[in-house]
Amino acid sequence: MTHRHPAPDTPVARPAHTPPDELRTRLHARLDEAARSWLDRALTEAAAHPGTHGPISAWELRLAEAGRRCGPAHADAARVLVLHAARADTAALTRVYRQGTADERRAVLHALPHLVADAGALPLVEDALRTNDTRLLAAAVGPYAARHLDTHAWRHAVLKCLFTGVPVAEAADLPRRARGDAELARMLGDYAAERTAAGRPVPDDLYRVLTLTGAATPPHTTDDPHGKES
Repeated sequence: MTHRHPAPDTPVARPAHTPPDELRTRLHARLDEAARSWLDRALTEAAAHPGTHGPISAWELRLAEAGRRCGPAHADAARVLVLHAARADTAALTRVYRQGTADERRAVLHALPHLVADAGALPLVEDALRTNDTRLLAAAVGPYAARHLDTHAWRHAVLKCLFTGVPVAEAADLPRRARGDAELARMLGDYAAERTAAGRPVPDDLYRVLTLTGAATPPHTTDDPHGKES
């Protein structure tokens, strides 16, 4: 029997959804020897010196190196592991998010469910939801947002995914949060009506979410199976 293995440039896992120990094991299996050695050193260093030392911590420098050392496909996972090893608290995560690159901000969002138990880091999620960076938006609607965003903000996050083309599958815990949500169903219906009136296709993801709410699903208004605009 032939076993298929993920391509080397395919991410090993969804970092926000995968426990850190499992994430490290899976990442180790995909990295070459040099990258594994770098990762092990970076995690040991972060665990040994988790606090801030001078204007920037050593582990923060490792966040900047992760793409070059582990490759773009595995950088998110490596950064999340460094943040976890450093036991980064809300203040540290906020500093990295505010001062970091888009890649580092995304890693912070992925790390939130592993590091922050309360709603203290919600301003970071809310900031990401105001952007049009689709990769940042996809990270923002992960498990931490599902756990802590209030109903109003969560509904608008789902709509933002539809507006920007972020697959609603990225929204963690979507079936539970959408179930029986009549107001979300109304908002989706209004959005579908606006798209139809403007002669634009309605994305299939909208119908998927509408079905989850338990509302009656109107007929599709587009023949495009992907709901893309022409």
